[in-house]
Amino acid sequence: MLKIFNSLSKKVEEFVPLEKRKVGMYACGPTVYDYPHIGHGRKYVNDDVLKRVLEVVEGLGVKHVQNITDVGHLVSDADEGEDKLEKGAKKAGKTVWEVAQEFTDYFLKEMDSLNIIRPDVQCKATDHISEQIELIKRIMDKGYAYDTPEAVYFDVTKFPDYGKLFGQALEDKLVGVREEVVTKNSKRNPVDFALWFKRVGKFAEHAMHWDSPWGDGFPGWHIECSAMSMKYLGDQFDIHTGGEDHLSIHHPNEIAQSEAATGKKPFVKYWFHSLFLAVDGKKMSKSLGNVYKVADIIEKGFSPMALRYYYLSAHYRKQMNFSWEGMEGVSNSYKKMKKEFLALRLEGGQDKNIFGAAAEASLSGRGVFFRDEFVKAVEDDLNMSAAIAVSRTVLKDEKLKDFEKRRLVENFDRVFGLKLSERDEIPADIPAEVMEMVNKREEMRKNKQWAESDALRKEIKIKGYKISDFFDGVTVEKL
Repeated sequence: MLKIFNSLSKKVEEFVPLEKRKVGMYACGPTVYDYPHIGHGRKYVNDDVLKRVLEVVEGLGVKHVQNITDVGHLVSDADEGEDKLEKGAKKAGKTVWEVAQEFTDYFLKEMDSLNIIRPDVQCKATDHISEQIELIKRIMDKGYAYDTPEAVYFDVTKFPDYGKLFGQALEDKLVGVREEVVTKNSKRNPVDFALWFKRVGKFAEHAMHWDSPWGDGFPGWHIECSAMSMKYLGDQFDIHTGGEDHLSIHHPNEIAQSEAATGKKPFVKYWFHSLFLAVDGKKMSKSLGNVYKVADIIEKGFSPMALRYYYLSAHYRKQMNFSWEGMEGVSNSYKKMKKEFLALRLEGGQDKNIFGAAAEASLSGRGVFFRDEFVKAVEDDLNMSAAIAVSRTVLKDEKLKDFEKRRLVENFDRVFGLKLSERDEIPADIPAEVMEMVNKREEMRKNKQWAESDALRKEIKIKGYKISDFFDGVTVEKL
């Protein structure tokens, strides 16, 4: 049975879905005002691995919902500063709508390159304004919110359990917030958060705005996640994911407003948070020039799957460090694993699924052992480095037949998502002269002219290209 760490209880717990065989999973998505970076990529790969384990290993049906924040997220998560979309539009010299669409498309493209399975529902905040307004009405009717000249705020003092997610008493939280947050507006308490901003004051010219019972304006950032998750998954659901930065403000706000609206039904059963990615031991920062996109990884000559492999090498609850030296080493490890896998023959006509009791009949006893070791690793709070170690052991095991090795690792890759079965295409920019030599060598191999083919391989290497042989062909790459 899968065990995962629940940020709410701060314990590793057995995963038991609210509804038998079905899982509702909501992921905090991107704020689409700028390019996503490889730190974001780590979070979404972790979400993807969790989803794959639930579906592939546990045999559960997962309804995966992810939001796109295209309005209302201010520069500070605590309702201060400029709207990030407005800021991004000014920087790009475009409308907020154009910027939102451009970076939504870019985000999806980068996540696709990391082989992340797209959510079943990808929902934009601006497409769900009516749902957010209705939820705010419910919260106000229950007496948890109040109207002011500049915004509708949630009164956190009305919700005694407000601090339960981040483990800080509300009194301590109130003391820790700067006093000017109260004096510069009409909040009752410094940590009260906005449900609806009015188009007045600094937001008088806000480009995105809608009519509401409280005046022309736009929703706060936090309300969108509650409104959209509850629309698609119900008032209660199983898993909510996010980055560690959501632990102190965004997710406590979601819990408070959701449970206030529903009569304090537990909003989410399991909270799943990924830790940050550092670069060369430092926080990613544009001023340091260490904010990298997946596209930057590709430009350096690395496969996005090697980056995904890099992510899997560290536990999701541990801070991870990225370096170009580390990327080089991981890329070599990934290439080696893929080469070993692709060299294995797979016998046809077999049931590919190895998970579940029914699959044991078609596995050898040794195959069942390795399958169970893999399951034990992934069910242990997603210990993916241990799971990869099992795969490497399988590939090197001399007692397993090749077809069973391949069958095992191919199924493991349904969780890893590393595209081990896909042979890399020969790049289109390989010189014609080199390709002629490659094709000539293939003919030699077919005719079992091994000495001649080895000599031609060396000539190809002298020209700066490397050949990797597989049972069904070759790949060529520039050295």
